[in-house]
Amino acid sequence: MAKPELEFTDYRQFEEVPFSKVQGLTERVIAKDPESGVATRILIFAPGTDTTPNGVQIHDFWEELYIIEGSIYDLTLKQEFTAGMVACRPPGMKHGPWISKNGCKTFEVRYYSK
Repeated sequence: MAKPELEFTDYRQFEEVPFSKVQGLTERVIAKDPESGVATRILIFAPGTDTTPNGVQIHDFWEELYIIEGSIYDLTLKQEFTAGMVACRPPGMKHGPWISKNGCKTFEVRYYSK
């Protein structure tokens, strides 16, 4: 994996760009492997974001998350996840869609494991 070497940096130095077709969902990519496309990022749900248009998500990579602030409500599980909670999703695990009434910010690490 060819991610750059990076010492502590304010995450706001990374450009915030729209993510997917969902209004209000943006990301700040901290590091990305150009070969595989997996990344470490901050995912930001603006207040009122609804990811229903993206449907249930399934990836072929590992995904580990930490909710930094706010909360998301999982429409499939009918459960709210709040700041301080973590998730570890293996390849193939179904998750989402979500609604974030008041906004949410997550730290995510995505990777492939051999």
